[in-house]
Amino acid sequence: MTDRPNVLIHTSDPVPMLARLAEVAPDILALGHNSYDDLAPLLSTFRPDVAYSVAFHGRAGFPRDSLLGPDGPRWISVGGSGVDHLTPWDTGRVTVTNAAGVAAAMMAEYIIGAALHFTLDIEGMAADRATRHWTLNRMMTPLRGKTMLIVGLGQTGQAVAARAKAFGLRVIGTRARPQPMENVDEVHGAGALPDLWGRADIVVLSMPLLPQTRGLVNARALVAMKPDAILVDVSRGGVLDGAALVNAMRAGRLRGAALDVFETEPLPSDSPLWGLDNVILSPHCSAVYEDWAMQSFELFLENLARWRAGKSLQNVVDPGRGY
Repeated sequence: MTDRPNVLIHTSDPVPMLARLAEVAPDILALGHNSYDDLAPLLSTFRPDVAYSVAFHGRAGFPRDSLLGPDGPRWISVGGSGVDHLTPWDTGRVTVTNAAGVAAAMMAEYIIGAALHFTLDIEGMAADRATRHWTLNRMMTPLRGKTMLIVGLGQTGQAVAARAKAFGLRVIGTRARPQPMENVDEVHGAGALPDLWGRADIVVLSMPLLPQTRGLVNARALVAMKPDAILVDVSRGGVLDGAALVNAMRAGRLRGAALDVFETEPLPSDSPLWGLDNVILSPHCSAVYEDWAMQSFELFLENLARWRAGKSLQNVVDPGRGY
């Protein structure tokens, strides 16, 4: 670590973050860069010790090789939770941290809201309103007593579990290293998933994209789920096999699906997902709220203070585990 590091802020709008950094650490030399282009020559001249970096929304071509190259920083603080745009990296040369937890509460609200959308039949009521049709004997479906499977009990998964318990759901879940957890009735390893798919009324995907999780939710997994299950995906594009989901939905295999992440983003206009009934499509926004960017940066500033003081960093990511 360096007491007075050079700091690069690599976001689409670094100005407010530069201003905030100047408030808390005016002695630090900082530079903002709001493009993927020309990053390599900037690194070679500025030689940052630290980079705060956010993958630009809906933009391909993240300059991974430049950031991880010989002129790159020794510490990269990722402004979001996902790090698959950087994986793999040499942990002996660079440390990567993320902002896991900053958006966990918001993502949990998205997940619960998506589940309620289907159990309350919001689309059905909207259709009735559009045709001025009064449906006799319409009934609500309670969440109470149903089972939610959370695949990935990280900070987002734990936030979902707490809210699910408030609705009276039974919560089961998976994590790499199973151990008892608050608000979770059963914790299993990922190897137990073939036996868990069919037990869940609501399946939540909230794990990182790794070689071992790519295509994890495939045709076999979808067939194993209950025919009236609800699937909510806030993980990373590629964990869920999109083509398999299209086939499953067309065959009436699921009650509904809410998708916030996709294998290709932005979602192409010719994707068959657009034409499916009972599917919520959102533009990778479940973690986005008004102040999320600055909340993430505040976490970085706390870590920066630790770096300058020679203390261990928080949220250090293991590239093999993705978190």
